Formats: sequence, C-alpha cells, structure tokens
Amino acid sequence: MDGLEKILSDAETLLRQERELYGGTIYREPMKKQRTAPAPPAAPVPSADVPAAAAAPWQSAPDLAAMNRMICTCTQCALGSTRTKFVFGVGDPNADLMVIGEAPGADEDAQGEPFVGRAGQLLNKILEAVQFRREEVYIANILKCRPPGNRKPEPGEVEQCEPYLWRQIELVKPKFILCLGLTAAQTLLRTTESMGQLRLSTHLYRNTPVIVTYHPAALLRNPNWKRPTWEDVQRLRKLYDEARAT
Repeated sequence: MDGLEKILSDAETLLRQERELYGGTIYREPMKKQRTAPAPPAAPVPSADVPAAAAAPWQSAPDLAAMNRMICTCTQCALGSTRTKFVFGVGDPNADLMVIGEAPGADEDAQGEPFVGRAGQLLNKILEAVQFRREEVYIANILKCRPPGNRKPEPGEVEQCEPYLWRQIELVKPKFILCLGLTAAQTLLRTTESMGQLRLSTHLYRNTPVIVTYHPAALLRNPNWKRPTWEDVQRLRKLYDEARAT
C-alpha cells in the first residue's frame, strides 16, 4: 500500500507541475529565447452584463478600504460558505507594482491576508531581491476565498470574483502588474498560452504592462524554476527603472 501511495503522490506532483507549465494539456516545447509571444488584447471593461455582480454598489467605492467593507461578507459563490476569512488584499493602495496570484491557501484563509504562508515568505524574498518591499506593493488574488483543498478555481467562481479584482486594479492604478502562476496569468490576460510562452513577452492589461512568472508555491515544489523566476523579476525591475527614468 505504501508503494501505491508513493506512486499516486508522484503522479499528482507531476500533473500539478505540468498544469503550472502548460495549462490544461500536457505539452512540452523548448523555450526559445528570441521568440516573442503576441500580446493579448486588453481585458474587457466590466459592465452590467458581465457578470451581474459588476453592477453592484461596490463598483463605485471611493477607495480600497471602502470596497473591502462592502464585499467582505460576499456569498456570491459557494466558497463564501466554506471560507474562514475573506482575503481582500494587502499593501500600498497607491502602489506602482501590483502582484496578483490565484487564490488564498490555508494560511491565508486563517489570517485573512494573501501570501502569508511559506509561499508568501518566498515571495517577500523574491521582491526584496529586486528592491521591492512587501509594504510598497499591493498584493491580491483572482479569488478572495480559499477553494477547498487548494484546488484550481472553477469558472463560475472566477466569473463571480474577478470583477472585484478589476475594481482593485482601477483603484490602485499600478504602473506594472506581476502575475504569479499560470491560472492568474491566463485569467487576467484572457489567454490559453502556456507558462513557457507567457514568460517570453511583456503583456498588457488595459495598457498596464504585465510580467508573468511562476507562483512561489510552485518554486517550493520545483527549485529548478527559481532561476527563470529570477530572470523574470529582473526584467520587471529593469522595465520599472526605465519607466521611472522617462
């Protein structure tokens, strides 16, 4: 039985890594350094017909604190009844850099703050390595509530919750966005491209430059991805410094 459990555990880890790299299909393509992936179109502006929550009063919230008070008891999807705490976001409300992940995990669900567990500690180190402090960026997720078992967000959950993120971005007005992980990147950029493809380009979300890299939780499972992540955040820092110099 122990041998079977190990085989199943190894298979689960492999499939998780494949999803983080290549999305819904298992597909391997060597990264070509000179390849330029086409930038996807800007995400659509929320409106009353996409989804119904987009027309709610919080859409006119004057700031993040007011918005949080309006939505922190949200039960628009089933996750509202299984969460411990609503995980709105944290950081500088006027940050130049916004960091976006997939969804809260167990530690985040317990504390009500994004990226506070082992992955969050690693994220802090990654940011510090390129001269960003956690306190001077703004951190949020696609979902505000933890999916049971840390499973991938379901389409209906994303449909209900993503408009909250849209409004957060509108209020923060970041100059750059760093997407952590394939789910966050594919959702925000409306694409099905793999992580290998997405990392090749600087994308745009409503004219805001977006850099895509691996989720810190993935780095804990596969340290080989730390080097490309370092390259990604170095590129982010270079673009950020260039923008400030102009």
